[in-house]
Amino acid sequence: MNAGAQQMETPQLIKVDQVSDGWIKKYVLTYRLPNGREFAYEAVSRKKYDAYLEELRNMASDAPHMQAPDAVCIVPRTRSNELVLVREFRYPLNSWCIAFPAGLVEPGESLESAVERELSEETGYALARDEQGCAHVNPLSQPGFSSAGMSEETVQVVYVHVEDELACEPHTEPTECIEVFKIAVPDVPHFLETNTTPIGTRAQLILEAFSRNVQRYGA
Repeated sequence: MNAGAQQMETPQLIKVDQVSDGWIKKYVLTYRLPNGREFAYEAVSRKKYDAYLEELRNMASDAPHMQAPDAVCIVPRTRSNELVLVREFRYPLNSWCIAFPAGLVEPGESLESAVERELSEETGYALARDEQGCAHVNPLSQPGFSSAGMSEETVQVVYVHVEDELACEPHTEPTECIEVFKIAVPDVPHFLETNTTPIGTRAQLILEAFSRNVQRYGA
């Protein structure tokens, strides 16, 4: 915001009503707008009512909003300079979708543990470790909101190095339809030009960044 610019008044949350339950819960948030009018907004969350209400209140506070991420999105790169991606059937789309491996962080789980578990479950690949046993796990500076117009869910994007060969077979849930594939980094521009499968926004942005680096600097 420019210095001296007038800051818009913030809408005030009046109440939260839960209108449906399940794996995804639906809420109606009632706000008072700056002009005094009440406005109802539909939102969804995986959190139960009390936890969701607490998070909304925390978001309105002046404290830094650096809560632990709800999920991780993993960008695995092999020692042979290949990116590991998944082609997953996404039920809300009724279609296959290109994405990077991702999943929810379990309660009390560290970021590295969540990355290692989801990577193994979805792809069968393992983190590459140096002689001291340390893994290259490089998260972005903060989690981002996956769909701020609908949910408060946060996702932490993490870049990792993985071994070239599978450590185990993937062990996904029976309802998860996931195919694992790799793209050599120099081939990313061609993949983006020719791909006709729907692609997740995060995967698209990350692949575009790799593509521009290839086009500018080579492999």
